[in-house]
Amino acid sequence: MRRLLAGLLLVAGLVAACDTGPVQNPNTLHVLAGSELKDLGPVLGDMEKATGWHLDMNYVGSLDGAQRIANGDGADLAWFSTGKYISLLQATSSHIVAQDKTMLSPVAIGVKHSTALRFGWVNNPNVTWADISTQAKGGRFKFAMTNPTASNSGFVALVGVASAFAGNNLTTDNIDIPALKEFFSGQSLTAGSSGFLADSYVRGQDSLDGMINYESVLLSLDQGSTLHEKLDLVYPKDGIVTADYPLMLLKSARRDVYDKILAYLRRPDVQTRIMTTSNRRPAIPEVKPDSRFPTQVLIEMPFPASLDTINKLLFAYLEQVRKPDHAIFVLDTSGSMSGDRISSLKKALLGLTGSDTTITGQFAAFRQREELTFVLFNDRVYKQADFTINNTDPDGPDLAAVRDFVNSLQAGGGTAIYDAVYQAYSVAANGQRNEPDRFFSIVLMTDGENNQGRDGNQFINDFKRLPPQTQQIKTFPILFGEGSPAQLQQLADLSGGRVFDGKSAPINEVFKEIRGYQ
Repeated sequence: MRRLLAGLLLVAGLVAACDTGPVQNPNTLHVLAGSELKDLGPVLGDMEKATGWHLDMNYVGSLDGAQRIANGDGADLAWFSTGKYISLLQATSSHIVAQDKTMLSPVAIGVKHSTALRFGWVNNPNVTWADISTQAKGGRFKFAMTNPTASNSGFVALVGVASAFAGNNLTTDNIDIPALKEFFSGQSLTAGSSGFLADSYVRGQDSLDGMINYESVLLSLDQGSTLHEKLDLVYPKDGIVTADYPLMLLKSARRDVYDKILAYLRRPDVQTRIMTTSNRRPAIPEVKPDSRFPTQVLIEMPFPASLDTINKLLFAYLEQVRKPDHAIFVLDTSGSMSGDRISSLKKALLGLTGSDTTITGQFAAFRQREELTFVLFNDRVYKQADFTINNTDPDGPDLAAVRDFVNSLQAGGGTAIYDAVYQAYSVAANGQRNEPDRFFSIVLMTDGENNQGRDGNQFINDFKRLPPQTQQIKTFPILFGEGSPAQLQQLADLSGGRVFDGKSAPINEVFKEIRGYQ
């Protein structure tokens, strides 16, 4: 009996020693993907059973993905809502071996039913982008849209609007800045991803009239129970841009596997399942869109053939067209931030002053017309510095002043997180009174737990006494070092923000990602 027991224990020990977690399928392809594809998890699970191949999805932003592909990231595949910008980069970096569409979702405008009735837009196929602009510039249509440098839904929407105002032939010479400014005067909410935008819209829906997003996202919201008022979908008759979710092959050696996976995704039964579960239209003619999709004939806007045109449009949007922003950075300079940590923080901030010349770095840099506030804290809030960026030349005086300030940062003392964040909200409240036509956001960078000043309960009580519009300003904490996930999540949840992980990604990359939400 003892021998049997000893044998069983030995076997159990060997099993435990070998049990290092789930065994990954050796037939694995690494995929750079847009975060909106997370809803395809069950489909991909069944695809793995059918083909024997597992897709390891690395979810990144659209421009970040373009940068990684251009750099030869090493991924086997890429899968974003559109590959048009990535394809334009082929002139300097050819990494896309093949691509084919897997599903379709036009970018549309979801309009509250009461608003659509008032404007005469219900089931009206003759609404134009100019009609929408007329209501937006008159202050009667306030809408949400993602940042086009961070999310493809905002990107293709911007291209569609700009192309319509340019007579459907957008070039570097006919970007209509005044018309775009009038249209985007109605943008009252921004975000770095289509999913986060939808969540933020639900949170602030009573102060908004609609949202520009993928048709699939708008339909999903209408089918849910979170809206106080359903959205009518409007497709401007002068043209829209459709996301076709191309699966892109980046390594020619994987061609056979790519063909197998693509064939599975384009099977009629799988296309029907994708349509049913994700509200995206089928990409093959054998499967017809069902009754959930409007029957209006959609005009597809021609996509610009020039990378220079797209880049000029994106920079114009950031620096001239959209409402300017006021970004408030709450920076922990306590003793635990000394050494490499304060150096990493400085590097991240300096990158935003023009030293980062990558694709993502250029679009994340501090923008013309932007207000910046830095709130420094250790065991107390001890310094506030304010800057206005009128000159975005990296060698100009405005960004040089920011660099001088960043280089002066030093670490020492305790950690008064809640006092510092409350100071940021006080700055924002004052800013809203003086310049209400700005986007406001707060970024919190800390590597520790609160141990000085207000505690969490007192902060919540003080927060709830702020003006309602100030409470809508989102805080984006960065989890770093020994920072408390619970405290940071509490701050994000209270404001409708999001925690960013600075433990598993370089801080400079995290700061660039957050810029897409500002």
